[in-house]
Amino acid sequence: MTRKAFHEAPTIETERLVLRGYRVEDFPDMAAAWADPEVVRYIGRPSTEEESWARFLRNSALWPMLGYGYWAATEKGSGRWIGDVGFADFKREIEPSLKGVPEIGWVLARAAHGRGYGTEAAQAALRWLTGALGPQRTVCIIDDRNAASLRVADKCGYREFARTQYKGSTVVMLERS
Repeated sequence: MTRKAFHEAPTIETERLVLRGYRVEDFPDMAAAWADPEVVRYIGRPSTEEESWARFLRNSALWPMLGYGYWAATEKGSGRWIGDVGFADFKREIEPSLKGVPEIGWVLARAAHGRGYGTEAAQAALRWLTGALGPQRTVCIIDDRNAASLRVADKCGYREFARTQYKGSTVVMLERS
């Protein structure tokens, strides 16, 4: 499939958020969030600064490679980084395969939990994807114990299509067409 070229993340504004491309000054807040055991408890272990830097660079590089990617989610009023949201094809070793399908994801700093930011950001990302690249199937995987993310996925129209093991955890595989 030929994709429209987006060499960098377009900026999206919602009522309370700005989704934009990453800036070097976002890195300390991002690294702190990914090192927080509470933030990553359903994703894996806390990340080192080196691992967070690799993620930071990967997220920025998705756009020119895939025509979609991750945004830095920031609070509109303060400009403060509050999370990552967007799409990727991580080439996961998982069955059923998700390769070639945009996989949505979101991670929010602890201070942003419980405020509806995940739903607001994910819905904005989905509207962008549909408008920019046309309607298409998207997927996500969520640890089956992560009730908050499962609620966000439900509010965004995702429905379960499988359960499987991924890196030692049971994950719910969800899709939205």
